[in-house]
Amino acid sequence: MINRCAIIVRPAKPYLEWAAALDDSGIVPDPDQEPSVYLIPEIDDEDDAWILIESAYDTIFEAELWSWHTDESAFPKNRTFAMFRRWFTITISSCIHDLCEGPLLDDEI
Repeated sequence: MINRCAIIVRPAKPYLEWAAALDDSGIVPDPDQEPSVYLIPEIDDEDDAWILIESAYDTIFEAELWSWHTDESAFPKNRTFAMFRRWFTITISSCIHDLCEGPLLDDEI
């Protein structure tokens, strides 16, 4: 087990409606396929996780918008934490097991 928790982010109805309104293809993200996973420091309880999520929600929100559409002018304005909670279904997991033998690498470094 590693010393991290995971935030699992799936698009909810408002996100799906936003994605559908971008074009008339009818293609939208599938909330049950390939959710995004963000690692956060270990936490003692769920309340602590929500404090961390609230401090990082705008970064997560923007990454989720970028994952579907890269034109920032189409992004919703004045994004708030309440809006984030409506646009995404969040699951918190404190049990992260690393089954790989190699080291964890961060491609941002």
